[in-house]
Amino acid sequence: MAEMDTSSSGGHKKGPGVKKGKKLSTRIDLTPMVDLGFLLITFFMYTTTMAKPKTMEINMPYKDPNMKIEELNKVKESAAITVLLSKKDRVYYYEGIGSDPNKAPDIKVTYFTDKKGIRDVLIAKKKMVNDMKRAGTLGPKDETTVLIKPDSTSNYKDLVNMLDEMNINDIRVYAIVDITELEQDWIKQTEAANPGN
Repeated sequence: MAEMDTSSSGGHKKGPGVKKGKKLSTRIDLTPMVDLGFLLITFFMYTTTMAKPKTMEINMPYKDPNMKIEELNKVKESAAITVLLSKKDRVYYYEGIGSDPNKAPDIKVTYFTDKKGIRDVLIAKKKMVNDMKRAGTLGPKDETTVLIKPDSTSNYKDLVNMLDEMNINDIRVYAIVDITELEQDWIKQTEAANPGN
């Protein structure tokens, strides 16, 4: 804060009727400015540490050095579901991995909706796999596996929504795979059979 020093300098008078003007010295106290500076530095340090980059965490699978590559890449048909992302936010899916090219699987269509959407399909598949594990049909290490195959007509938003569904439903084994020409033909056949969807 600014202060005015009004102490007299102790000089002598020059005459009986002449008054001498008082000398005033000005002193500025900068202590509050230093406090304000430290408050601003503290504020900016705190806000920059709170702003963390938003990234998606990906846990890579453990690689057993004794396991053969064929066994590592093997996915059980009964534990897998394939999801085909297509245009207009359509999500085509079928049970298994479509390993038989001569026989088209039963392809169904759904959307990213709250009721009867892809989330309900994933929940039902996960429950089915858990029931099969309890019955002994699947081994204890077998997990629900989702193959995500975006079509060239799908958009990036649908892929992000599908990855969000993996986190929401706690599905830990999934892969983003290139869609095959055969699967694109299956989508066209399904669209032709159900033009209203």
